[in-house]
Amino acid sequence: MEKTIEKIFNTSSSGEKSEAVKKLIDQSTPNTDFFMMVVLSIAMATFGLLLDNTAIVIGAMLIAPVLSPILSLGMGIVMFNESLIRRAVFTLGKSLLYAIGAAFLIGLLFGSKDGVSVREVLSRTTPNLLDAAVAVVAGFAASFALIKPKMSEAIPGIAISVSLVPPLAVTGLGLATLNFAIAKGAFLLFVVNILGIIFASVFVFSSMNLYTKRGTADRAIKDADKVVDIEKDEDIIITENESKVSQPLQKNPELAKGELESSLKEVSITEGDVLNK
Repeated sequence: MEKTIEKIFNTSSSGEKSEAVKKLIDQSTPNTDFFMMVVLSIAMATFGLLLDNTAIVIGAMLIAPVLSPILSLGMGIVMFNESLIRRAVFTLGKSLLYAIGAAFLIGLLFGSKDGVSVREVLSRTTPNLLDAAVAVVAGFAASFALIKPKMSEAIPGIAISVSLVPPLAVTGLGLATLNFAIAKGAFLLFVVNILGIIFASVFVFSSMNLYTKRGTADRAIKDADKVVDIEKDEDIIITENESKVSQPLQKNPELAKGELESSLKEVSITEGDVLNK
């Protein structure tokens, strides 16, 4: 049995495993770009649900980055890596807040006062064993494809097969329309899907001996977090500079008026020189 598992799962090189770890950590980094894609994907999914348009909902699943932190959490469990687990939980938790909040807002603005009763919404409010089975299979496929460079293109298709973004959109819509039964059922479906994916990823990553790449994961986290810290520092510097410029002008309106008149004079002189030439 062990030989069969090793033959199926443990065929990737050490380099491929390292690259997969780095890629997954990079894709699940909690930065502005990540959360922007979360909000955009949930907005698409919510509008698709309200329009009862399957194509729009599928498009939202394709651009949603939520699968990455879930797989990252499974990887952290396999590696017994506390920092990776905390990072994945933080990213996932913040994504949930943004996603449900965005769907709630859209529901308030565009939702029907009579509640939500379209087919696309109702189909995501009653989780069952089949949903759990799909989540486990999708988790197996996503984890396996992640380690195999030639198969990584299949991950977007896998993301469509397991419902992650639509249940969050339905949760927000349910809260916005005060239909708590729909919100509860949809969120339960999301939880079932998460648990199924985590279970499958833990099995696959363990079978692939990915715990040997804990050092690679630690370095990748440090590198990714450095980029996030640099972005934050740049934002702080820009804000401080703007504050330094605006505060004196706010305290002294006459100074602001004088600088404006001086600037206008300089412009007038420059225009006059150009015309004379």
